[in-house]
Amino acid sequence: MWSIVLMGLAGLLVGGALSFRQQHKPLWTQVVFYVLAGMSLLAAYLLTLPAN
Repeated sequence: MWSIVLMGLAGLLVGGALSFRQQHKPLWTQVVFYVLAGMSLLAAYLLTLPAN
């Protein structure tokens, strides 16, 4: 369940980064959003691993 929520959050973050790019905002804001999206996807993947 949480992995689906985190994947949705990653999609929103990527959309925000693309929006900032169209608005010609500073590059660091785009990079931060992409990094947070990547971390969200990584967390979603780690939640799907079996807990041994």
